[in-house]
Amino acid sequence: MKRVVIIEGEDAAPEAVRPSIAIVESFNLPIDFLRPPVGLPAQERLGITFPEEARRAIDQSNATLFGSTSGPSARALFYLRWGRQTYANVRPVRWLPGFRSPLARPEGIDFVIVRENLEDLYVGIEGDLATLPREFTWRAMGRPAAEAAPGRYAMKVITEAGTRRVVEFACRLAESRQKGGHPGKVTVGTKHNMLYQSDGLFRQVAETVIADHPTLTFESFIIDDLARRLVADPQSFDVIVLPNLYGDILSDEAAALMGGLGLAPSGCYGDDYAYFESAGGSAPDIAGKNIINPTATLLSAAMMLDYLGFEAEARRLADAVAAVYRESAFLTPDQGGTAKTTEFCRAVHRFLHGEGT
Repeated sequence: MKRVVIIEGEDAAPEAVRPSIAIVESFNLPIDFLRPPVGLPAQERLGITFPEEARRAIDQSNATLFGSTSGPSARALFYLRWGRQTYANVRPVRWLPGFRSPLARPEGIDFVIVRENLEDLYVGIEGDLATLPREFTWRAMGRPAAEAAPGRYAMKVITEAGTRRVVEFACRLAESRQKGGHPGKVTVGTKHNMLYQSDGLFRQVAETVIADHPTLTFESFIIDDLARRLVADPQSFDVIVLPNLYGDILSDEAAALMGGLGLAPSGCYGDDYAYFESAGGSAPDIAGKNIINPTATLLSAAMMLDYLGFEAEARRLADAVAAVYRESAFLTPDQGGTAKTTEFCRAVHRFLHGEGT
């Protein structure tokens, strides 16, 4: 029996999570779904947004399916990331017929962005320039940081160990995809021409790690050039591994190539835990309207099933989502349709169980 924690999140996110979980439950798999209080319900009941019982539920589970947060559930999300050391954020980018891509020829887009999930600017070390030691100089001003005040700084942290483990993860993923016919190519994007020490280290370690995987090929681009190439030739990529901030930004750009963030699943993997969430945010502007696109949540759930060892069910769920898009009769407004979230999910359920729509 596997144990999965469900955290619905805020705003419109629960409207995607609830019918998606109902579809997963229809498989009748040996999964115990746990719903500890998190966010506003926990605040109202217990006076705290992330109580100890929620932390224990996560620690005693195999995975978490997370909606999206606009704040109240953020402490749980931080624990899932830093507390459980889920260092590899995997964001698949695969165009399917029926996706409303802005590109004239999106056919063949099928790559994965692996984003380092714990380091870089996201370590959250920020402050006032005036508090820095005198020997720190602001290069643009050529004088001590305190004399350049008022102003703020943020610290970018790239470690050899953190880089090595996420690139190793990306290489294993590329080797797995290679067995399925993908080219076995790992692409790195950094600003090593300007950030010699930090981004330079990421690129250097990545090149060393990839060299230990002889069936893979390696390429490296300056990050702004990589952003251009993603739009100009997205079909040329296989697995892209990036530092945290660049991975966050470029994965949203990549989602736009498919047709929007409502189509973008993600999974965050550590050595002994993983959580899964759509990449689209909590969509407060459409909360309560039953029109949020559940595709990203459903495909994230498929990634979770695969992680838990239910590979056949994961493929069936992803195939059912693809079938709804091929038919195009029950698409949500962001994809040019008029269907409600629940109507889309009912269509997926019918395809999943061989009933068509």
